[in-house]
Amino acid sequence: MKLIIQIPCYNEGKTLAIALSHLPREVEGFDKVEWLIINDGSTDNTVGEAKKNGVDHVVSFKENQGLAKGFMAGLSACVRLGADVIVNTDADNQYNAEDIPKLTAPIVQGKADMVVGARPILDIEHFSKRKKMLQKLGSWTVKLASKTDIPDAPSGFRAFSREAAMKLNVFNEYTYTLETIIQAGRTGIAITSVPVRTNEDLRPSRLVKSIFNYVKLSLYTILRIFTIYKPFRTFFTIGAFFFLIGFGLGIRWLYLFFIAGTERTHVPSLILASICIILGVLVGVIAIIGDLLAVNRKLLEDIQYRVRKQEAELETLKHNNQ
Repeated sequence: MKLIIQIPCYNEGKTLAIALSHLPREVEGFDKVEWLIINDGSTDNTVGEAKKNGVDHVVSFKENQGLAKGFMAGLSACVRLGADVIVNTDADNQYNAEDIPKLTAPIVQGKADMVVGARPILDIEHFSKRKKMLQKLGSWTVKLASKTDIPDAPSGFRAFSREAAMKLNVFNEYTYTLETIIQAGRTGIAITSVPVRTNEDLRPSRLVKSIFNYVKLSLYTILRIFTIYKPFRTFFTIGAFFFLIGFGLGIRWLYLFFIAGTERTHVPSLILASICIILGVLVGVIAIIGDLLAVNRKLLEDIQYRVRKQEAELETLKHNNQ
């Protein structure tokens, strides 16, 4: 069994050595433990620090691609390198590396394919009250969207089985944290959570530039990924909303025109009712089309998984023969 610990990096020369100094070289359940960094177009000495501190593999982008693409590139590289389990952590040493065995245990025991480390949010001193509240609110929203029970959805301290790594897709360019949980919950990837500890804050978060921006992008991510995996429910609900408004206005017009016998014709209400009913029907048609596209997406994901698996097996075989 091989474990690869990956760290997405963008100009992390000042903190990377500290994070690497805490990573284990031996973890219970694994014969080999390797380290990999994803250099996301860094302009400082990130790569030099990584090599100086014993990193086994470096994946590099010439230009900054963002956290989500770096994360996915790391998973792909780890699979090609023969990883049975992949742990993702941060370069700012936010997460306590001593909890890695706890993080990987459910996968080694065959109980899960994806494990999220749950931080003690309420006890983290450098988190403001507003940030703590938003973290809890965001996790609650993801629970509803994903039908999972993950208490700390934004946590980047995670473990993935080889199978889960080959099944995951990230469409959002902002972050992978929320999207992968919703995807796991909606596609049947066994996911669980374990409590983990955190270290002192070495630098401000680069992901949360402002509370408003973070909330806006997080809500956009949740709505987008939910729409991708549940298009019929999403568009049918919207269509039903407009249709019921139009139907109600239509009943009101019929009552006023034929029963109440008012002198006013209420033409504006009739026009609005017609518009709402037409909108409801059109969005309902979109719901049906979205459902058909979702079937095709599932088939394509299955094909993609098989292709990834074949490529990974060939790359692993080539790597082992070198």
